[in-house]
Amino acid sequence: MATLFIESSKASSASSFSVHQKISLPRHAAFSEYMMEESVDHAHAIITKWDTKSPTSLFHENRKEGREFLKCVKDLRTAMHFFLSQKSASGKLVLAQQLMQIAMKKLEKEFFEILSANRDRLDPDSVRSYVSGRSSNSDDDQYQCDVGSDEEINVAGESISEVERVSALAMYDLKAIADCMIGSGYGKECVKIYKIIRKSIVDEGLYRIGIERNSSSQISKMDFEALKHKIKHWLSAVRIAVKALFNGERVLCDHVFSASDSIRESSFAEITREGAINLFKFPELVARTKRSSPHKIFCCLDLYEAISDLLPEIELIFSFESTSAVRLQVSSSLHKLSEAVRATVSEFESVVQKDSSKTLVTGGGIHPLTESAMNYISSLANYSGVLSEILADWPLPVQSPFPESYFDSPKSIDNPPSAMALRLAWLILVLLCRLDCKAALYKDIGLSYLFLANNLHFVLEKVRTSNLRYLMGEEWISKHEKKVKQYSASYEVMGWTKVFSSLPENNSQAPMSPEDVKECFGRFNLAFEEAYRKQTSWVVQDRKLRDDIKVSIAKKLVPTYGEFYKKYLGMLDGERNLEVLVRFSPDDLGNYLSDLFHGTATSGSSSSSSSSSSSQKSGRARRNHTHTK
Repeated sequence: MATLFIESSKASSASSFSVHQKISLPRHAAFSEYMMEESVDHAHAIITKWDTKSPTSLFHENRKEGREFLKCVKDLRTAMHFFLSQKSASGKLVLAQQLMQIAMKKLEKEFFEILSANRDRLDPDSVRSYVSGRSSNSDDDQYQCDVGSDEEINVAGESISEVERVSALAMYDLKAIADCMIGSGYGKECVKIYKIIRKSIVDEGLYRIGIERNSSSQISKMDFEALKHKIKHWLSAVRIAVKALFNGERVLCDHVFSASDSIRESSFAEITREGAINLFKFPELVARTKRSSPHKIFCCLDLYEAISDLLPEIELIFSFESTSAVRLQVSSSLHKLSEAVRATVSEFESVVQKDSSKTLVTGGGIHPLTESAMNYISSLANYSGVLSEILADWPLPVQSPFPESYFDSPKSIDNPPSAMALRLAWLILVLLCRLDCKAALYKDIGLSYLFLANNLHFVLEKVRTSNLRYLMGEEWISKHEKKVKQYSASYEVMGWTKVFSSLPENNSQAPMSPEDVKECFGRFNLAFEEAYRKQTSWVVQDRKLRDDIKVSIAKKLVPTYGEFYKKYLGMLDGERNLEVLVRFSPDDLGNYLSDLFHGTATSGSSSSSSSSSSSQKSGRARRNHTHTK
């Protein structure tokens, strides 16, 4: 404690006082030497009463006497100015200098005790409540000792709690003491105490919210789950640190040392700079880790977004030139995070482009690459604000990869798509190109088209049900919906043309002979059973797409077959084994079509047997029905 106090010096003199403060002559010439001597005597009585040996607190015990003490210091300073200006040989000048040193020791001790006693009360919320409630208009001289009344404090604290009121009183007293010591040329001693105590409070506050000092090697050695947990904790802590801890400290520092711009700047810088740099360095360490996980990008985006949201407040709080290192660290972290995001997007694009898996998805269903890639891209779309900023000046790998009408036409003219929309559209295009290569692996062309229809429809659904909808636009969606229909139509052509062509193109043509009818029914039976047997293992996972394809096939097949069936079945009525010749009724076709695209594979023999059995039953029913008629 003794080290914090001013070391007394018998060598203090008029010249040493003038070093602490430039002297200006008092304006009121009416002061007489007698009046100045009276002021010194009065100050002597008050100051010696409350010297540093007094065990009681000057401001805590009786705030009225505290204000009187400050007024005595002010009057003492005025008297010293007078004696020096008059070049007086009065012994009162020496006494005044001695009293000033005693008073400064006492104020230094009081300053320390108020700061120490109110460590927990001088919290950021209380600081802001007091400062915002206090009038900003003050006509006091910059270096006068503040000797306002308790009423002024009470007015400022009418709307705040008791804890905040106590904090307001502490802030008021700290400012009054600081103003007095700075005005008397003893600011250095005051600031030293303030920096020591407040820095320990800030450092302790950062520790309590979980901000630790980490090295690059420590972050690199963490497993991904542990790192994600640490990042989640940091995202919560950084808001508290900026909005409460650093902001409150800046407000307190500005208030207490409002008498000197240079002092409040240097004090705040020394108190917060080290902790703030350590806080904002963490995102840079995360960005620099060499991790291959594509999900690292979401950690980086969360960190980037958190800093970007707080950036205006950070720049305001750390606006001093002496805190530029904090702003530089913030800028560096944003830059490294941006680089990490771009690198991960490039890596993701490369992984999709180079996916060389030749494993076929059973039944032409959704490829794992489609699902994982679209989940990833749709998740990126949730960061549209941040990602747009990061990708703004990052050109695509090829020049103009899209046709002019790729997006909505209004966007392409008056409101061109954002860099983020272009980038995500490009990633989807890379995926679709890769899926074309996957489709070529299927030996059955009809199945390859069904695969493309399935996967493009999945892509569309992801776009429709996520923020990608607003980025891609309705025109993009409409164009790719048409593409799904084209793939579905191509599947029908390749998968069912043989069945369709087995029936006469026009049932209104000249009547067929019984032999031609039997041959036509035989061709149809073989073609339909082959298509059915092959396609029972094929998959269309989306219910609407599945129903649309079935309805489209049924509309082309059932009416044509039904007309042929109705017209020529009677011609074969006397034939033996009619069940074998006519295996399907029109209703049977609808039932068989309803079995398709669920991925339930059936062996050829069992399928044929099942079909034959069902046809036999329906055939008997038809004969009975015909004979009844």
